[in-house]
Amino acid sequence: MKILFLDQFSEMGGAQRVLVDTIDAALERGWCAHAALPPGGPLAEQLRQRHIEIHEIPCGPYESGTKSVPDMLQFAFDLRRQIQVLRAVTARTHFDLMYVNGPRILAAATFANAGRAPLLFHLHYPIHQRIAASLVRWSLERANATVVACSQTVGGPIRNSIRTDRWHVIENGVRDIPFIKHSFGLNSWIIGIIGRISRQKGQLDFVKAAAMLAAERSSMRFCVCGAALFGEHEYSELVHESAKDLPVEFLGWREDIAAALGRLDLLAMPSQDEGMPRALLEAFSAGVPVVAFPTGGISEVIVDGETGFLTRGNSPEALAARIREALAGGPDLLSTVALNARKSWEQSYSLARYQQRITAVMENLVAASRAERETPAPLKRI
Repeated sequence: MKILFLDQFSEMGGAQRVLVDTIDAALERGWCAHAALPPGGPLAEQLRQRHIEIHEIPCGPYESGTKSVPDMLQFAFDLRRQIQVLRAVTARTHFDLMYVNGPRILAAATFANAGRAPLLFHLHYPIHQRIAASLVRWSLERANATVVACSQTVGGPIRNSIRTDRWHVIENGVRDIPFIKHSFGLNSWIIGIIGRISRQKGQLDFVKAAAMLAAERSSMRFCVCGAALFGEHEYSELVHESAKDLPVEFLGWREDIAAALGRLDLLAMPSQDEGMPRALLEAFSAGVPVVAFPTGGISEVIVDGETGFLTRGNSPEALAARIREALAGGPDLLSTVALNARKSWEQSYSLARYQQRITAVMENLVAASRAERETPAPLKRI
């Protein structure tokens, strides 16, 4: 089975890590993988290490959030070139499946594929912008595409335009991070946030909550693990500036997530918008209690007070208040929550479970497509 994997970024965000996990599952099953993505970056390097042929396509960069007129013009220019590259690739190689890992390249994939192979679109986060959502819906309908969503809530209005049999919810899965038996608050409390530095992830709200908590407990420490990706450097500078004179340590980007989690008593996740954050699932595996805003897929994973702690509102004040309550519960409560979270990861969020479910969808799509092509057309009556 030959699959063409497409991504709109070459940096390694959460969606790109899911893509690598999906490609690894395909390679383990003996399938052939090609990739099309923007040139350069760590994603391309990881795929080259797996001996995957890469086809370079232009895609941005664009501004985060609402797109400007120059962004729209750049997108139109990129779209034309994307279609040209993908048409040439698909003309040379027959692919059994086209796997699209981002909305910005979905339209190009739809035009270039032209129904030759089934198209699978992986939806990792809600699409709120009206024009972008309309283009995604149009592309999915035109391609008769199948959608894999990482959570129940991520689909939003797009969900209503997709047939039930072409919509699958497959939660992300992560590798086993050995469970850590903590001595919660033995010397001091360490509370951290892990992920790319982005308005979506809420590092500024975390720093504001840290200021409130640090004023109450001198033994409390905070750390920010991550770096700005996808053009959010201005926001990152604002976060650093806001943390001046606070007990906040910036650790930068860390590949060793187990070591980063190992130093924490609590993981904060004040995300304003989410699909299914991998850091949450990694914390579940490692036994680090999570305090989070109840946004997107987060509220589908965390059972408040049992596998984690959900805030009452999405503000720095709400985050600080829920952290206070979690710490006031003491080591017994935190240990129980950590154990419950680990069991939840074992049952629902392991990498093996994700890979089995996503490859099953891929196999079924290809099998159905082959069966349809091989079915003889009905004889016409004369």
